[in-house]
Amino acid sequence: MGETSHFTNPKSLAVIGASNTPGKIGNALVKNLIESGYKGKIYPVNHKEKEVLGLPSFPSITEIPDDIETAIFVVPAKKVLDAALECGKKGVKNLVVITAGFKEIGRAGAELEKEFLAICRQYNMRMLGPNCVGFIDTHTPINATFLKGFPPKGEIAFISQSGAILASILDWSQTAGIGYSRIFSLGNKADLSEVDFIAEAADDPNTKVILCYIEDVAHGPEFLKTVSEATKKKPVVILKSGTSQSGALAASSHTGALAGSNLAYDTAFKRCGVLRVSSMSELLDLAIAFADQPVPKGDRVAVVTNSGGPGIIATDKAELNGLQMARFSKETIEELRSYLPAEAGIYNPVDVLGDAKADRFRFALEKVFKDENVDSIALLLCPVAVTEPLETAQALIELSREYPEKTVIAAYMGGQALAEGAKLLTDNGIPCFAMPEPAIAVIAGMSSYRKMKERAVARQKAEDVKPDQKTVKAVFYDVSRDNRLALLGSEASEVIEAYGVAVAPTALSQSPDEAAEIAEEMGYPVVLKIASPKILHKTDVGGVIAGLQSSEEVKNAYVNIMETVHRYLPNVVPYGIEIQKMVPKGIELIVGMTRDVQFGPMVGFGLGGIFVNLIKDVSFRLANGLTSEEIAEMISETKAYMLLKGYRGDKPADIAAISEVIRRVAILARDFPEITEIDINPVFAYEKGVAALDVKITLS
Repeated sequence: MGETSHFTNPKSLAVIGASNTPGKIGNALVKNLIESGYKGKIYPVNHKEKEVLGLPSFPSITEIPDDIETAIFVVPAKKVLDAALECGKKGVKNLVVITAGFKEIGRAGAELEKEFLAICRQYNMRMLGPNCVGFIDTHTPINATFLKGFPPKGEIAFISQSGAILASILDWSQTAGIGYSRIFSLGNKADLSEVDFIAEAADDPNTKVILCYIEDVAHGPEFLKTVSEATKKKPVVILKSGTSQSGALAASSHTGALAGSNLAYDTAFKRCGVLRVSSMSELLDLAIAFADQPVPKGDRVAVVTNSGGPGIIATDKAELNGLQMARFSKETIEELRSYLPAEAGIYNPVDVLGDAKADRFRFALEKVFKDENVDSIALLLCPVAVTEPLETAQALIELSREYPEKTVIAAYMGGQALAEGAKLLTDNGIPCFAMPEPAIAVIAGMSSYRKMKERAVARQKAEDVKPDQKTVKAVFYDVSRDNRLALLGSEASEVIEAYGVAVAPTALSQSPDEAAEIAEEMGYPVVLKIASPKILHKTDVGGVIAGLQSSEEVKNAYVNIMETVHRYLPNVVPYGIEIQKMVPKGIELIVGMTRDVQFGPMVGFGLGGIFVNLIKDVSFRLANGLTSEEIAEMISETKAYMLLKGYRGDKPADIAAISEVIRRVAILARDFPEITEIDINPVFAYEKGVAALDVKITLS
């Protein structure tokens, strides 16, 4: 991770490509620096100008008499290498590269970016960009961008891979009155990335919440480590685009991003405590709430409204998002009953009825705030003739100050008639929405952050096993020597058995007599399977015969399989036929692993058998650092969990043994990075123990 503090508060900076011409980026940037109130020294660099906007200009950065901490590039791409060399010789610490024309335009641009980065490495300079719009720090203050306007001071840090999105959000935020602490445009992330600035914002006393718009993560392990630490300090909310196939292609063409698996991002974000959102509105809603409100101490939400319909909508939304509708104490219910009209709703949601004025709202809210069973309060107000939006807002503000530990969100469901009251709420730190759904979604998001933070504190890393790594290495050596990537079933079974996974006994035979001899040793019944890495679906080509009870049946089956497979696939030469001891049928599960390019191995669990691709009942976690708690979550998230607990009178399965299979597969994937895929399907789960049947392993 790079040192980033010099970016936000440099003692001096140079603008290479500064201009006196209005409309040019070099002009807008110098103007913004001056007008932001930046107190450091600004040195325009332009070989044609004597001064820029009243500041002395220099033909080259090397001719500036003072030391320069940061240089901002707004010169054409063809001039950046010479300028970077001059900065290196001058001793510049940081570069902010607004200039475009690098990897986002293709191979030639990518090569130029590599050369540029090599110069930075040579002279120990750190780089923001290229192809970015710069950065802002409202507390320094400094506006090192070419964007219009300067946001008010606030406690939201915003990090964006897209300059256009940053510009749009900034413009909208000024109208909405939303303040920011720091804003960074990442551009191509040739050097510094979201990881560096998330870490910096996590330690910034002026920042309460960190927002990110990203299209990819370049360094998965570093991201996981750094962001896991950041989320222990502050909420990190990320909008990751490029989730669909076409979206991923768009991300690649936009900033040269290598789009990873959307599932891997979900899994990684969950691991390190990131709140992932799917829209810009969600991103900003949560930002405002985290900046202005305390994180809920629990999941218990109370709703106070003057209309039954919005109360029902809010209740549905709360339960769908994992919140609990608070159960009021007996005292609260009795007090509400004694004061509110007989037709009012006194439980939760509290419906004070459509004729309620501010005094009735205040009474109901006061009792709800006072109740110890309530963690957060949502006020929903509909406009009717007698509604007093300003007075009701004032009551809510006063009570929220009296009970500062409780999270308070409002929804003023109307337009002009409620606008003044809604503004009063937002001006006083109570987020106010136009509808109940986003209000409840914000409470749910904040509550999710609390849970993730609690889990992070309680995480215990699963203990390692003591596997037989020599056996695994020997198997992989034989496979490599045979110029194969896919293991035979018998080889794959040997590998996972070396890691302590219970496998149905499996062996490879190369003649009918050998098959019969192996079957006799195993004991009947047995199943015979064709052994070839080129045959994925053995049953489709007559490559499997089950239920064999004698050596004679085994010999006949061996010949039949070989003849049938040859008829279907005359050009495939099998390695032989595998004999597997048949085991009692149990609950069919799948345990597998796939290796993501950014975040490494992911282990999966769910319902197995022939319906695995149809039902898609699989949950995933990152294999590295997998904990017992995460394994338990994986299992409980699936439909398979209902079967494992004992469905319709069946006895429960051995969940501890299943957990152990998941754990050992994760450790195998960690120990051998050359494994790209593991697929154990099915794993039979019993009342006591498990048995893996069909095992596939692929190497890189």
